[in-house]
Amino acid sequence: MDISEARNRIVATADGLYNAKGIQAVGMDELRTAAGVSLKKLYQEFPSKSSIVMAVLERRHQSWTEGLDATVRQAADPRAKLLAIFDYLAGWFCQDSFRGCGFINSFAELGAVSPEVADYARKHKESFQEYVAGLASEAGAPPYLAPQLSILAEGAQTTAAIAGSPEAAGQARGAAEVLIDFALGRTA
Repeated sequence: MDISEARNRIVATADGLYNAKGIQAVGMDELRTAAGVSLKKLYQEFPSKSSIVMAVLERRHQSWTEGLDATVRQAADPRAKLLAIFDYLAGWFCQDSFRGCGFINSFAELGAVSPEVADYARKHKESFQEYVAGLASEAGAPPYLAPQLSILAEGAQTTAAIAGSPEAAGQARGAAEVLIDFALGRTA
C-alpha cells in the first residue's frame, strides 16, 4: 500500500507535537494547521485521533528498532553489542527533541483509557526485551542478564527525561558492564 505524502506529513507532525506537548494537549485543528492539510484531508487519512496516535506509535517503534539495531550492528563483539544499547541511548538523550520514551509517555497519558495504546506500549517493550535476550544469548550469557539490562535501559530513559540530562546513559552503561562481566564470568 502506497502511503501518501499527506499521511506521512500528518504522522511526522503529530509525532513532534505529541512529543513536545503530550497527546491530549494537541487538538485536531492544531495538528491540521501544523501539518498543512485540510481538516477533510486529515480525516480522509485518519478517521480518528486514536488512529493517528497508533500511527505515531508505529513510527516510533520502527525508528527505535532501526536506530538501536544500526548502533548495535556496529559493535565489534557480543559484549560490545550489549553495551551498544547504552551508547544508542546516550546519543538519543542528547537530542534536543528528547522528552523520554514515547511509549512510556503514551502509556502514562492514555494507558488507563486506551487499551489499544496500552497494548502497543507493552508489545514495544516486550520486543525490546526479546531483542536484548537475543543479544545476551549470542554473548553466551545466562537468561537472567537480559531482563536486568532491559530494566537498566528503561530506568535510564525515565531518569534522563526527568533530570533533563543525558548522564543516565553513561551511568546505566557502567552498571551494565558490571552485570555483563559477572554474567560472563569475567573478573576485573
